Amino acid sequence: MSSPPEPLTFKKEPPTEKAFQNPGLRGVRTTTLFRAVNPELFIKPNKPVMAFGMAALSLCMAYIGYLHATQEIKKDLYEAVDSEGHHHMRRRASKWD
Repeated sequence: MSSPPEPLTFKKEPPTEKAFQNPGLRGVRTTTLFRAVNPELFIKPNKPVMAFGMAALSLCMAYIGYLHATQEIKKDLYEAVDSEGHHHMRRRASKWD
């Protein structure tokens, strides 16, 4: 009788330095069209540009909030002209109050 075959064992080799040179999708072979359509997957992050973008976005959001807040205040005011031709800002009053 023959002896049972020995189980196959795989030797795990430690990763080489070359394997870590291009992490993520930068190391994968792709077409030029795929790289042109998806540049954010292959371009290295640029921290100064990222910081500028976050600051610009924050300022835009703050300005929109400021406009919204001032619009809420102006909503209850209107410009009235009296019989002498003077302009006055008055609060809107409801007939129900």
